[in-house]
Amino acid sequence: MFKKTTTVLIFGVGLITLFAWNLPFNEEWKEKVSPSLLDRAERGGEVDFLIVLNEKADISNAKNLKTKDEKAWYVFNQLKQIAKESQQNIINFLQAERVKHKSFYIINSIYAEGDLELIKSLAERADVAQIQDNPRTKMEALPDEDLSNSRGPDAIEWGIEMINADDVWAMGYTGQNVVVAGADTGYEWHHPALKLKYRGWDGTAEVHDYNWHDAIHEFSPLGDSMNVCGLSSPVPCDDHSHGTHTMGTMIGGEGDNEIGVAPGAKWIACRNMEEGNGALSTYIECFEWFLAPTDGNYENPDPTKAPHVINNSWYCSEGEGCNLSNWGLIETVVNNLKASGIVVVVSAGNEGWSGCESVQYPPAIFANSFSVGSIDSNDSISSFSSRGPVTVDGSNLMKPNVVAPGRNVRSSVLNGEYGNKGGTSMAGPHVAGLVALIISANPDLAGQVDLIEEIIMDTAVPKTSDEDCGNIAGTEIPNNTYGYGRIDALAAVQLALVTTSVGTDFSDNAVKVYPNPADESINFELNSFEGKTQLEIFDVSGKQFITKQIEAIDGKIENVSLYGLPAGVYFYKITNAENNFEGKLVKN
Repeated sequence: MFKKTTTVLIFGVGLITLFAWNLPFNEEWKEKVSPSLLDRAERGGEVDFLIVLNEKADISNAKNLKTKDEKAWYVFNQLKQIAKESQQNIINFLQAERVKHKSFYIINSIYAEGDLELIKSLAERADVAQIQDNPRTKMEALPDEDLSNSRGPDAIEWGIEMINADDVWAMGYTGQNVVVAGADTGYEWHHPALKLKYRGWDGTAEVHDYNWHDAIHEFSPLGDSMNVCGLSSPVPCDDHSHGTHTMGTMIGGEGDNEIGVAPGAKWIACRNMEEGNGALSTYIECFEWFLAPTDGNYENPDPTKAPHVINNSWYCSEGEGCNLSNWGLIETVVNNLKASGIVVVVSAGNEGWSGCESVQYPPAIFANSFSVGSIDSNDSISSFSSRGPVTVDGSNLMKPNVVAPGRNVRSSVLNGEYGNKGGTSMAGPHVAGLVALIISANPDLAGQVDLIEEIIMDTAVPKTSDEDCGNIAGTEIPNNTYGYGRIDALAAVQLALVTTSVGTDFSDNAVKVYPNPADESINFELNSFEGKTQLEIFDVSGKQFITKQIEAIDGKIENVSLYGLPAGVYFYKITNAENNFEGKLVKN
């Protein structure tokens, strides 16, 4: 990158200007710049950073749309339009200054490289909200890689049996017609356990457009050596083995070597780390690519090719540069993905040895991340599995959401081989695979993220602990050790099969329910009911929360308050002398 700077001091005016720069009120631009970035830039030379703009897209209407594709196109178009309109002036400036840059729309921001003078010029702009550092983050070492109990290829892995995924296969649901995704160290796509499941392989030829993206465009300063994948790899590649292992647990299998939870699903992927070293920009780039995958030239994005679920077995620690000042960027990205109809599964972290409040790094700390802790083969919490509540940001969120098998997990590794690894990195893929099983059993649930997550939590096997974390006793359900409990694929799929997709019209428009998911109130439009009608709302255990008598008139809209109703999944039942109707709603 070449950055042209010209300094001209005119006697008198120049001295006044130079003096003014030292005044406190002319230092206000620094308030927009992260301290770590200022520190790097003040040492001299060029640094890389993210320019975050003030303008934000309104995607709130996404929750009222019916299908996953509708949600995806709506969110994509809204985000893209705001970015296009608000970024152009800054892009023109960067181009005139010959500054290397890249535009993002999933979070309205621009990646750039330059010196302190450039940062100052950008921070002084009214359309810039903040300028964030682009820290290089090193993936933690896994808690264990125990090669004992390496089960043979003629056995189903213990984690699959524990969560009853094999019982779901027996029902005919294996994840067919569902796409899972991984953001990780890369993937050995031609591994025997993965190749036939790769969406880019049709049985005779490989097509990586829309199925693979590499966000590693420069070597990380934290790397020990040049990675084997190089930069911007046009084909799926893994320079670490971590990603290949996680993908195997999601969908892998080779004959009777059954390692994956959803062996009938297809996979796509993005490399967001080089040898385990990531950066804020690489994480964001992969998330953006998943929202609307592109061709090999990073062009022609298509939201209809987005995955149903993304597994994220990584985190960005504060000690590595991610901090309270930039956590909000990643959270916005996660929120936008969820609004587009994608389930974002995140490993809770491996800091459990420090006890409570150890779920402390993004993206596991966010409300819209479905965070997963780890259990051992004895169905007890792994010692390394991070516990809640989330206190680092003051939210006090209960985390993790659920737990899954995560210690001594056998899966695919590099060079077509198999090995055992441990960590919440291994637990998260079990949940991503479960999402695929749920959608394959009930395709109408595709894009209904809240409902899918509620199904998984409501059907989890309750687990208690003698460890009290936060204001929640370990004997309560949910708690900050196990969340709602250990996932149960069979129970989840059974509930999914009797669950009506939210946000749709039912039985020739007899009943319309909206918005669904709902906040404080919900509308019931009755089109085939006349006379005295009863409306009931109850939870999945059958406990009744609301009962209301309605004088039904064809086309009448009845608004029902949900104030005080806990967030979760509920059933509703509408009956009168001639008709009855049942459905499901979600309370945010």
